[in-house]
Amino acid sequence: MSQTVDRALSILPLLAEGPADLGQVADRLGVHKSTALRLLRTLHEHGLVHRQSDQRYRLGARLFALAQEAVENLDVREIAHPHLTALNEKCGHTVHLAVYEEHEVLYIDKVESRYPVRMYSRIGKPVAITVAAVAKLLLADRPEAERRALAEKLDYPMYTARSTPNATAFLRELEKVREQGWATDLGGHEESINCVGAPIRGADGRVVAAMSVSAPNVVVTAEELLTLLPLVRRTAEAISRDYSGNPPTKEASSR
Repeated sequence: MSQTVDRALSILPLLAEGPADLGQVADRLGVHKSTALRLLRTLHEHGLVHRQSDQRYRLGARLFALAQEAVENLDVREIAHPHLTALNEKCGHTVHLAVYEEHEVLYIDKVESRYPVRMYSRIGKPVAITVAAVAKLLLADRPEAERRALAEKLDYPMYTARSTPNATAFLRELEKVREQGWATDLGGHEESINCVGAPIRGADGRVVAAMSVSAPNVVVTAEELLTLLPLVRRTAEAISRDYSGNPPTKEASSR
């Protein structure tokens, strides 16, 4: 029975490449046409494949409906929280999770630092969008036209001497973040607070959330905080795998 299930499931990625006829499906599976036909009929009965008028098969509408329903019911906060807690236990610093909604970047989870000096960020509170590491990660993934339109609309308050001064500088920073795959806020919002973050991606590779580790200078220097970047990125990758349902890559599993 397990072999039958394996063969049936192997048909789906084949049809994801485009419609295929019975012979192509049988050849790909390495089975007789009668076996392939039986598998296709079963998948067709469940709406997972559809038989076209030209006798070729393609993925069925039910499969897309199930995928959409699954995505809509995913709770990135619930999936991420154990990973954020584990990261906090390893490094001791404040860990945040944020999403982009209605043109704002909002914190949706926070694990407090174990040190006496605490940050005043709150769940549900918008972040300083022009300087926060999580905001840079979320906005850097938006299409270029959207990034430019947003950058032109924003105000650029100079929280500190290191704050982003204008739209040109902001777009330049977003492009840098987009290329390197991580972001920082080194005293851009508060002189004494530094932050490093990484993106969380869905099955399509798009950024669905961002996480970060923050700490005040009295606890660790900016340079010391940056040494945590590999750990932060590994945590974000682990959350991404759990959220998207993708198995770990050889590179990730060997770390």
